[in-house]
Amino acid sequence: MLSRLSELIWADWIWFPKGHGWDDLKDHDGKIFPKTRDLWPSIPIAFCFLIVRKIFERTVALPLASLLGVTDKLRVRAPLNPILEFHFSNKSKHLTQSTVESLSKQTGCSVRQVQRWFRQRRNQDRPSKLKKFQEASWRFTFYFLVFFGGLGVLVDVRVLLIFQPLLPSQYWYYLIELGFYLSVVFSLASDVKRKDFKEQIVHHVATILLISFSWLVNYIRAGTLIMLVHDASDYLMESAKMFNYARWKRTCNFIFTVFAVVFIITRLIILPFWIIHTTLVYPLTVHRPFFGFCFFNGLMLVLQLLHIFWAILIVRMVIKFLPGNGIVEDERSDREETESDDENDSCRQGGKVKNGHVLNGHALINSNYNKFD
Repeated sequence: MLSRLSELIWADWIWFPKGHGWDDLKDHDGKIFPKTRDLWPSIPIAFCFLIVRKIFERTVALPLASLLGVTDKLRVRAPLNPILEFHFSNKSKHLTQSTVESLSKQTGCSVRQVQRWFRQRRNQDRPSKLKKFQEASWRFTFYFLVFFGGLGVLVDVRVLLIFQPLLPSQYWYYLIELGFYLSVVFSLASDVKRKDFKEQIVHHVATILLISFSWLVNYIRAGTLIMLVHDASDYLMESAKMFNYARWKRTCNFIFTVFAVVFIITRLIILPFWIIHTTLVYPLTVHRPFFGFCFFNGLMLVLQLLHIFWAILIVRMVIKFLPGNGIVEDERSDREETESDDENDSCRQGGKVKNGHVLNGHALINSNYNKFD
């Protein structure tokens, strides 16, 4: 039964145009074609990337951050308060007016103290500037190297459905790209989370599926172009982030402007009007539609929708900093909330203070040993 099911799933008519099938991908006459088993090494490569990244962040990114003047400011820690902590961890990190008043009554703290406690607690969970710089520098290094490496394996996309033999450079290019995106998925829990976190997950999954599928059915040339187009702007974005964290305003703004131009050209012009047109329109002049064709182009359209979404954010960012000559702020980043100078009171369980007065007869000592990270 399982063998029969496998035959149905991998039937030639599902994944290939009429007249072609898996037999076309068998090695012959000294020509080598991609195989499913070739992708398995991408998993250990992904774990190698995770190890190399940790080493890189400590030995390269940290000294570079120090050289560029990237430092973390001390953050005030939210005082220990089990009631507020329970609500923050299990219910919501953001408060409505009615919830603030309810928590104020439960803890004996003023409304402003409760609001301040939640601001401080949210700031504790936000990644530090140094962590953001380390992540950006690692991704910049990878995207920069893999982009110029990808130029070496660039070939004509118009031979998409013709079964061409595999080149060694394409093999390693695919393994490195797939291994990197797998490593990104493995590290999602520890990486900096931005407002477009869900969109990023969809993007990574769609990219992994595209890379894997294009390999399995020998859409190698299309896959190479797709990866190259994506990498063309990514290293510019990461370098702009690095200079943003270093507060190099003019350099950051210049690089970001170049990034915006490259992003729009590659992902809103070249990808849809050249590559997607070639994978979606050109094959229909030769073959009738089949499931593999629809699956591949469906993933391409998902990526294109994400590109339009990000292009809107990018344009908004460019509009913000150009007129006022300000510094670029990532629209996707969760900005740290600041405290006003007059909010010197705190809300601590066991030593409740309300409007600056002691409630239980004991003065609240404002020690610094637990205020800062």
